[in-house]
Amino acid sequence: MDIRALWLTLRLASVTTVLLLCVAIPLSYWLAFGKARWRPIVEAVATLPLLLPPTVLGFYLLILLGPRTAPGRMLIRLTGHPVAFSFAGLVIGSMIYSLPFAVQPITSGFTALSSDVLDAARLLGAGNFRILAEVVLPLTLRSILTAAVLCFTHTVGEFGVVLMIGGDIPGSTRTLSIAMFDQVQDFRYREANHTALLLLAVSLVALIIVYGWRKQVRHA
Repeated sequence: MDIRALWLTLRLASVTTVLLLCVAIPLSYWLAFGKARWRPIVEAVATLPLLLPPTVLGFYLLILLGPRTAPGRMLIRLTGHPVAFSFAGLVIGSMIYSLPFAVQPITSGFTALSSDVLDAARLLGAGNFRILAEVVLPLTLRSILTAAVLCFTHTVGEFGVVLMIGGDIPGSTRTLSIAMFDQVQDFRYREANHTALLLLAVSLVALIIVYGWRKQVRHA
């Protein structure tokens, strides 16, 4: 087991999940309750990483974050170094790749709320931010926790995106999935089996948690 790859993967999954929830919660609120005509376009873009091949997404992110593009040059000025092939690049790529796993559960939880509750909050003079913080979030906590579990697990198992945008730098960008790929290439099947079992266990536990929460909701 590559311990450095394990800790890097856990760190990447944790940072990605926290930052992604900060983005997904307000975005999902707007998608659930917004009235803009171009809302379906935003929803389609937020769902696109779910269908796009990871290597394609990773390739375009590699180009976008490079020094030849305006966003890439801006990030270089902010960080002092190219974002590609760094931990920051992995975080950006992981956030975009896991965006649908955060937005879809949270949006579904928001849209399932009774309109009477929201209308009552508005009649009492609450603004959008207060409604989100004091009404919507407490009532949809399970959806948010589900999104967090899915994002964390999805990030742990990433391969194509992190390989394209981060390469295979030990201690810097080598995650568990890349370490397993290296182990197979080197015919270290015993080590690869241990890594695969760990990834399998993480995915299985995540699914048990998610389906357990859904069952509790149905019987509530």
